[in-house]
Amino acid sequence: MNVTIFGGSQPKEGTPAYEEARLLGSLLAQRGHVVLTGGYMGTMEAVSRGAHEAGGHVIGVTCEDIETWRPTKANVWVKEERRTKTLPERILALIEGCDAAMALPGGAGTLTEIMMMWNLMIVESLPRRPLILIGRGWQSTFDRFFGEFESYMPVHQRELLYFAKDAETTASFLDALAPKT
Repeated sequence: MNVTIFGGSQPKEGTPAYEEARLLGSLLAQRGHVVLTGGYMGTMEAVSRGAHEAGGHVIGVTCEDIETWRPTKANVWVKEERRTKTLPERILALIEGCDAAMALPGGAGTLTEIMMMWNLMIVESLPRRPLILIGRGWQSTFDRFFGEFESYMPVHQRELLYFAKDAETTASFLDALAPKT
């Protein structure tokens, strides 16, 4: 499967968040999945590195908007770069190019990616596929969101999101959710 991983750009090598993302990339590659990330630093670099070190294929979806805002290039573990002009195009490429998606901890960008993918599945513009949110932060954020706005989100919409506590749980969860061939 092609698996997109969303997450923050802040984690640095050696931090728990970086190492968790690196482990996730490795676990996905070991299972034969292709990894797609935003292609830059932080979580994107860590996932790319873990997948590459485990022998997997790494696709980085980069964009002109990001590189104009912050001088950067694709990380060294990206083996296939897919360039877009704008940030919305980049987000759609990550969403439409995957069979499943995961979100590690992150900020506004990661939340935007989650919400865009979730909404596209809600309105059936995107076929249903696993969207797994990793970590206590996402679980507590969405528990609060669901509690405050429950009447706006029927159960069938909430059931489009899956929650996992860490990289290992996520990889096992994806195994269970993957289409059987």
